[in-house]
Amino acid sequence: MGYWYLAIAIGAEVVATLALKASNGFSDFTSSIICIIGYAIAFYSLSLVLKTVPVGIAYAIWAGMGIILIASISAVLYKQIPDLPAIIGMVLILAGVVVINVFSKTVSQLKK
Repeated sequence: MGYWYLAIAIGAEVVATLALKASNGFSDFTSSIICIIGYAIAFYSLSLVLKTVPVGIAYAIWAGMGIILIASISAVLYKQIPDLPAIIGMVLILAGVVVINVFSKTVSQLKK
């Protein structure tokens, strides 16, 4: 169940961060409310994740996937296209998340 909560935390954090950009310094009421609610859901869900998943693993996946999703969506919504070094860095982050999930003994012990 921890990984379902982690997916919710990642999704809520992505929505909240995109709303933060749209809030224009918290001057847009609707975007600001979405941002606040999104972060509340993200952190609550992350707190549930930490009941079953080690904090280092959970945070690495949460942060890594958040970075990649926000950068990808921002490229489409806001035309903020990452340059080659940024893309290489994000590929390395994604590779790290894959390595953690596929090869880490900590994660494989949790799945049993």
